[in-house]
Amino acid sequence: MLDRRHFLSLLGAAGVSAALPKATFAAPAIEPFTFLFITDTHLQPELDAAKGTDMAFKKARGIKADFAIQGGDHVFDSLGVSKAKASSLYDLYGKTEQDLGMKLHHTIGNHDVLGVYPASGMAPTDPLYGKKLFEERFGKTYYSFDHKGVHFVVLDSIGITKDRAYEGRVDEDQLLWLSKDLNALPAGTPIIVSVHIPLVTAFLSYVPEVPVAPNAPPTATHHGLSVANSSDVIDLFAAHNVIGVLQGHTHINERVEWRGVPYITSGAVCGNWWHGTRMGTPEGFTVASVANGRLTTRYETYGFQTVAPQNT
Repeated sequence: MLDRRHFLSLLGAAGVSAALPKATFAAPAIEPFTFLFITDTHLQPELDAAKGTDMAFKKARGIKADFAIQGGDHVFDSLGVSKAKASSLYDLYGKTEQDLGMKLHHTIGNHDVLGVYPASGMAPTDPLYGKKLFEERFGKTYYSFDHKGVHFVVLDSIGITKDRAYEGRVDEDQLLWLSKDLNALPAGTPIIVSVHIPLVTAFLSYVPEVPVAPNAPPTATHHGLSVANSSDVIDLFAAHNVIGVLQGHTHINERVEWRGVPYITSGAVCGNWWHGTRMGTPEGFTVASVANGRLTTRYETYGFQTVAPQNT
């Protein structure tokens, strides 16, 4: 594994090599547009999840938007089930997604990763183990694209641990790719990022303290609520015009500004995993608009009623 000093030296070299072509081109003109950020559908046969997702997609279809970004956790759940079960969940999602009726870019979520938990019965040598099923259905786990003068970056925030669990992490190969991708842009190009597990969040500030019982087992050591090495990613944003980062995973509406960049976490299509409102955030999705070099968002609900309410 690269140590931090060596890694930063590689990033510096990438930045220098990209400096000349970057200065050669002017940033393209920006046209106003709207897109959707639809995250955490957690599609499953139970709890009317397919019906709810269909409702959300039909509501989204009625909004004038150029495209949508799916923020991850398409299905519930691929981590601990068989390959056949996970494939059936992906099939269900694919059928339901047709009701969206617009171009969709996909972000990988932790529940989209196949067979990582030993309970799945899958071996790591299986051709579809880990992120391969997602790649087969949706394509690369991290990539970028451009739209009307804005550069979009979709990141893979899911790290698979040696003990067959997951954590929030952007790996070294992806960080090197991200540095080169950003440094190739004309100076001043507006950038919007999609990531599943948040880079920046205050989520733990909203959760009541839970007393630790005597003789309780040690808590999980994996960093699952946010990206463990988010500072490495944020450092790469510093020299660029990042106008917003869209995040999922926690199922709440939240906006935290850090170093001039808004980190906007969206509520989930599934709300509280199809059990109702999640910490005050109902089932829904985010409508995002770009105009005058700024990103603005609003949250849209769609009227789903759970058949099995639970409080969070």
